[in-house]
Amino acid sequence: MALWDKDFMPREDLRALQLERLRQVVARARAAIPLYRLRFAEKAVTEDDLKSLDDIRRLPFTVKTDLRDAYPFGLFAAPMEDIVRIHCSSGTTGKPIVVGYTRNDIDLWAEVMARTFNAAGITPRDICQVAWGYGLFTGGLGAHYGLERLGAAVIPMSGGNSEKQAMLIQDFGVTVWLGTPSYCLHLIECAAQMGVDLRKTRLRTAVFGAEPWTEEMRREIEERMGVTAYDIYGLTEIIGPGVSAECDRHCGLHVFEDHFYPEIIDPRTLEPIPGDGEGELVLTTLTKTGAPVIRFRTRDITRLYRETCSCGRTLCRMERVGGRTDDMLIIRGVNVFPSQIEAILLSIEGAQPHYQIVVDREGSLDDLEVRVEVEESFFSDKMREMENFARRVVQKIESVLGLRVKVRLMEPGSIERSMGKARRVIDQRKK
Repeated sequence: MALWDKDFMPREDLRALQLERLRQVVARARAAIPLYRLRFAEKAVTEDDLKSLDDIRRLPFTVKTDLRDAYPFGLFAAPMEDIVRIHCSSGTTGKPIVVGYTRNDIDLWAEVMARTFNAAGITPRDICQVAWGYGLFTGGLGAHYGLERLGAAVIPMSGGNSEKQAMLIQDFGVTVWLGTPSYCLHLIECAAQMGVDLRKTRLRTAVFGAEPWTEEMRREIEERMGVTAYDIYGLTEIIGPGVSAECDRHCGLHVFEDHFYPEIIDPRTLEPIPGDGEGELVLTTLTKTGAPVIRFRTRDITRLYRETCSCGRTLCRMERVGGRTDDMLIIRGVNVFPSQIEAILLSIEGAQPHYQIVVDREGSLDDLEVRVEVEESFFSDKMREMENFARRVVQKIESVLGLRVKVRLMEPGSIERSMGKARRVIDQRKK
């Protein structure tokens, strides 16, 4: 049986498998991790109380501070002699999140990543250039092992060195490029400066993850790179990339539910949201042995669709993450997600997909400034033309957000490029 046959499992068989694995992971966590033993005792719940999947609501949530407080190895469920890999979160403040992997976990990771790439149509005939970072960050190695498990040829390029990236795409006949969408845009620009049109190479597929992006950015990249773009989702606390992935229907990301049980809750009441309502994604690892996590609050805002996809996969689909409960900006009482502004900018002719959102405070009022690069042809010495263009951008943003904003037009290439996750928001209120 091929690995991806599991993606087409009948729902009733999948639910039975999920319940069995849920009981097993709760028993493992209760036996091996003091925090969970205490939390389960406070809730007066054990694995024996899980009669149906709905009973997962009786279990406590896990939040990021729990993982930080357990630094470095306090949430490991396996002895150190069974831990074969240690990864950390890419956070820039405080202690990182530390995750340990057993041999079982590494095999699991390779499996879900192979299923991820199969969903994107990648085969052993492909040559794949991985531009996610290698090292403590989970992206590069997770993709690497999944592609090898699939049988594809892997170029472990990592991020940066854009001239060499473009050269290898040409010289090696790369067919699949994997990285962050913001760095992909930078690579496209760099290749063009070298006289390389990526649309004329053998590239046909791009796989993106590690940062939010929009449908507008997908169209921008597909047109300028000559590829079909796929979205994937994951997070260090759960396993890294490989939690969910798009298929060729591009109608949501299939969650690998046999390994990761998804819920949607109201982030205010913590109650389940019925149907396909939008809320916060909560994930439970069902099969990890090194560092299992029970009901982890991801802070990502999405929704789940449980009907069978037209591709035939029975796995539920999560909508692309539209924002986070903890990076949402509140400007004068208005909730603003960076992805909203990105979608607006990319709908305006002449605006480039490179921008920054700067939030500051004058007295007791918050100010929002959007800095956006514009095409060379739109960057004019004629002050009136520039003012008219900036006014159109302001009107578009304000009509969508219902919020007064400032717009600063920037010359092409003036906003700092990122080799990893783009720094979209500068919140100066915290200084």
